[in-house]
Formats: sequence, C-alpha cells, structure tokens
Amino acid sequence: MTALAKNDAAPLVDVPTVPSFREATRLWAKIGLLSFGGPAGQIALMHKELVEERRWIGEERFLHALNYCMLLPGPEAQQLAVYIGWLLHRTAGGLVAGSLFVLPGALVMLGLSSFYMIYNDTPVVEALFFGVKAAVLAVVVEAVIRIGKRALKNRAMIVIAVAAFLAIYVARVPFPLIVLAAGLIGWIGNRFAPRLFSGSAHGKGSVADIKGVVDLMFERGELGHTVPTRWHAARTIAIWLPLWLGPVALVALLAGPGSVWTQVGGFFSLMAVVTFGGAYAVLAYVAQAAVTSFGWLSPGQMVDGLGLAETTPGPLILVLQFVGFAAAYRHAGAINPLLAGSLGSALTLWATFVPCFFWIFLGAPYIEQLRQNKALAAALGAITAAVVGVIMNLALWFALHVVFGKVASVGWGVEVPVLSSLDWRAALLSAAAMVAMFRLKLGMLPTLAGSALAGLALQAL
Repeated sequence: MTALAKNDAAPLVDVPTVPSFREATRLWAKIGLLSFGGPAGQIALMHKELVEERRWIGEERFLHALNYCMLLPGPEAQQLAVYIGWLLHRTAGGLVAGSLFVLPGALVMLGLSSFYMIYNDTPVVEALFFGVKAAVLAVVVEAVIRIGKRALKNRAMIVIAVAAFLAIYVARVPFPLIVLAAGLIGWIGNRFAPRLFSGSAHGKGSVADIKGVVDLMFERGELGHTVPTRWHAARTIAIWLPLWLGPVALVALLAGPGSVWTQVGGFFSLMAVVTFGGAYAVLAYVAQAAVTSFGWLSPGQMVDGLGLAETTPGPLILVLQFVGFAAAYRHAGAINPLLAGSLGSALTLWATFVPCFFWIFLGAPYIEQLRQNKALAAALGAITAAVVGVIMNLALWFALHVVFGKVASVGWGVEVPVLSSLDWRAALLSAAAMVAMFRLKLGMLPTLAGSALAGLALQAL
C-alpha cells in the first residue's frame, strides 16, 4: 500500500506505508506458495514483491541483508525472509515470515515422500522417476555453471574450486573442513592480495538505492528493536539453543544412542551448523553420509529426493526432509512405517530450520558492524568458490549413478564408471534435459515434467 504525498511545487509522490501484520502475513504466505526455482528464484521473487512492487525495504538494505544471510549456514533465502519479517514486525514477524516460507513446501514434500516410499516399486512411478533423475543431473550441472560464473572471477578462485573438488572427491575431506579452510584462505588472502580476494557472492551493484518502509522507519527512529541491548546475545542463546537442541536431546534419551531417531537428530543438527553455500553444496556431504555411512537410502533414491525437492515450493534444502523420512521409514521397527517416516520428517525439519531463526535473531541487531567489512567479504568469496568445487563433485556423483548402472572403486575411495554398464536411455534423457535448459531456456519445472513424461514413454516402448 502507498499513500500520496504532495507539496505545492512538486507532483504527486508515492510514499510507502508501514504494512499491517495481517498484510505482511498474507504476502509471506504468497511467497511461500510461489517460491519455486531454488534460492535464485526465491530471492528474485522476494526482491520483486518487497523492493520493486511494495517498497517495504530499499534496494541497498535488501542486498546488505542478503550479504549477511550468505555468511550464515542454512538456506539464505529463508533466512532473508526471517530477517525482513523481523525488521518489519519484530520477533513475531520473523517467525511468521520464516515459517510460511517453509511450511507449504514441507507439507507437499511430506505427501510426496509418503507416495514415493509406498509406490516407488510400481513400473509407472519407476518410469517417471527415471526421467526425473536425468533432469536432476541437468539441474545440478546448470547450478555449477551459474554459481561458477558468479564466483570464479580470477585464477585464485579457480584454484580454490579445483582444490575443493579434489579434497572432497579424492581425499574425502569432510565438507565442514573445506568450508573452514576456504574461509581462512579468503580471510588471510585479503590481507596479502586484496585484489584477488575482494568482493562476495552478492554486491550492491549499480542499481540506485530505493528507499522503502524499513529505511524510512530507521530514519524516524521507529526500529528500536534493531539496536542490540547489553544482554541481547545471552538472552537469545538462552532461549533458542534449548529450543533447538532440547527436542533432539529428548529423542536421543528416549530412543537410545543407536536408534535411527538419534542418528537423524544428531546428523541434521550438525548439518544446520555447517551448511554454508546452499543446498547443492551440502547435498554432496549428505549424500555421502546418508548413502554410505548410515545406509538410510540408495544413491538412486537420493537423486529421486532431489527431484522431488526441485518440484516443490520452498527451500531446496527440503530434500533433507525426504532423507529423514526415508531413514525413519526404512528403519521403523515396531512403529507403523508411515508414522515413523512422518516423525523422522518432523525431526529433520526441526533440526534444520529452527537454527535459521536462531542465527537471525542472534546476529541481526549486530548487522551494521558487518557493513563494509572487507575481510568477511573476502572469506565469503573464497567459500563460494570452494562451493563450486563441491557442487562439481555432486554433479559427478549424480552422473555416475544416473548414467551408469555400476561404478568401481580405484583406491582412495575414488569411483569410476564401469563403461559396459552405460544406460543409453539415461544418457539420452540427460542430454535432452541439458539442451532444454541451456539452449531452449525452458526452465527447471518444464524440464522436469518433460523428462518424467519422456521416461514414461521410454518405459512403454
């Protein structure tokens, strides 16, 4: 909503007005229902709705908030929604914005996970997911190219990306260590070679700043909750750390240390701390642990889960919900498998998204201290470059398990395809999906749908 302001010498000027809590809730629900396309699409949607159309926040402050969210573990698009909701309507606004960003997709994913685990052995569903897997490979390759263009700005960034790929693919270095090492390299590199390490994944760009509701409220001194008090950090930690880890610890106490519930809660709580770089980056680490270490699901099911997440609104990291559902469903014990899967899904969602609120509510009042911090921007740039290498590993992992029926280990845990096991149908569909996305610019959802139908047609033939 806007009000019209006029003076005697100037034409009418649109002045944005402060949205009511109900109005903001309706918009956050709309964004949650329409947030397809991964983080890039979700951030673009929020920019269109919040900056361009409603002017609830200015261009510069929107990008500054996004830079802060990029520094945090977890899905940056959802955290950006929490942050802006908190700016407008304090803690309640942040809770509503972040929850509505996730809940529609989580409900859809719960239904799809249940359907998949019950019917995935039927020929029709197998054929549909055969096509989806081929499209997922194209989506991941597209992510490598898109993020690579943004992050690999010079030779230093390319070296970091290649080193990260070799570290995770050959040496099996844990993803958190790769993130920490890259950040340290960027931090130190900024001191000795600032030209090579300056800048982050997102910058201000050349767009003129647009003053929005939040900016005007700052000027009028109406956002007192954004100024950190003496006990802010201690109070936030005292509230949110038990809220996050308490249910996880209670589940572990009731189920025992060796149960699937304890494994799911502990593993995804750890992921919430180390998931820098977005969903594609952490998927390589999750796939490695969920398939190889825990045996929760097969490589093919992991690819299917990503395909499901790509077709739902909300953060792409909802693929972790599928992993938690599959783990509990397949290790249900005496519990009904669907009930067990639903509980595993809920536990995964809690361990994954509650920390996102914690990071924002804890750090947002100090965000002005991060403004213009070149060392932090350099660390973020190096981490983003390393993420490209990690996603390259994910693309290769998917390719091996989608296009080839068998892989062989050649030492150091390195897997190579058994050429005689090449599936020409999968290779053909993957190539067609890449042409659809790269050349025809059909978009992710049409490509996924077309590949699923093509898989069904090949099965019929």
